[in-house]
Amino acid sequence: MSISVKIRQSLTGSSFIRKMFEEGDRLRKIYGADKVYDFSIGNPDLEPPLAFREKLLELATHPVPGMHRYMSNAGYPETRQAVADYLNSRSGANLNANHVVMTVGAGGGLNVIFKALLDPDDEVIVAAPYFVEYGTYVDNFQGKLVVVKTAPDFQLDRTAIAAAINSHTKAILINSPNNPTGIIYSEAVLRELAQLIQQKERELEKTIYLISDEPYAGLVYDGAKVPSILRFFEHGIVATSHSKDLALPGERIGYIAINPKNPEAELLFNALVYANRVLGFVNAPALMQHLITGLQGQVVGLEIYQKRRDILYHHLTEIGFKMVKPQGAFYLFPQSPIPDDIAFTQAAAKHNILVVPGTGFYGPGHFRISYSVSDTIIQNSLPAFTALAKEFGLGK
Repeated sequence: MSISVKIRQSLTGSSFIRKMFEEGDRLRKIYGADKVYDFSIGNPDLEPPLAFREKLLELATHPVPGMHRYMSNAGYPETRQAVADYLNSRSGANLNANHVVMTVGAGGGLNVIFKALLDPDDEVIVAAPYFVEYGTYVDNFQGKLVVVKTAPDFQLDRTAIAAAINSHTKAILINSPNNPTGIIYSEAVLRELAQLIQQKERELEKTIYLISDEPYAGLVYDGAKVPSILRFFEHGIVATSHSKDLALPGERIGYIAINPKNPEAELLFNALVYANRVLGFVNAPALMQHLITGLQGQVVGLEIYQKRRDILYHHLTEIGFKMVKPQGAFYLFPQSPIPDDIAFTQAAAKHNILVVPGTGFYGPGHFRISYSVSDTIIQNSLPAFTALAKEFGLGK
């Protein structure tokens, strides 16, 4: 066999998201791009902010000497300090540059975290539905992903998490705003979770980390806020990227931040820096670090995304689809009108509507819509959604 058994198995069960994206390419060749409603992938269609382009032009025409060389594996000190200052404004946690590691996106950041933390058979708890590649990230370092249910409104279920914590638990991984639901975990829920973890740490006499994956933290609506776990949990770690808030997914720039109140903060920082290097990332892209230093806290297209959410949410609920209204990110996660969400998404494709079955996120009985697409696609899709709803007897 030319490739590993594990990778062969992974390819066989590859991502529903990518499959639907590839189906979109096929349909566009047949019907034309304006007649295919591809909501399958969370790939921002907006451009980075003007300040990003201006800084890029400045660096291209007046380069900083040595700007393309290696730097500390943790990243440029001035970039890390800018991140720390921004996080301090959100959390009051008093971070400095030595609590931040620049990474190759949030995915790279999570792999660095798990490399630094996990021993074989350590367990990481995650609440479903969740971004499916979390399981692969944990498995990369011989860990085990333990999946627990959420409440009907997709908020964390304290009882389910408490039952899953044991002597093998190394971390709990959360994602807020959540992909695929768009739900923000409330401060009350997170404080309760922090108290639970602290209680279990005392009982089990071990450290349990709370890892918060936050690439959508800037994309929140209706005045909602994303609570920072760094405010109230000393073993908290944040992983994020600028893929969504600055519309830079292809640039792969993100960071890890740790709570300075962690008694082993220096040791953890050194472990993260070492893992960043030996995993082969070496350092985050130098040019992107220069560019995002002055852009902390900026968000692209918040009003545009909220308008798109509202158009789709109101139309879909009016024609009979049921869902929890998302508070952030750029996803809807409606209930499938039939139990078999894969069969439903196949039926939707016959109307040129491409959505991802909830099964791909361990949320069976639902489907995910990404509204990081043009307003034209959204408006053109509404009659197709109406026809799809009628096919399944909704709205009667």
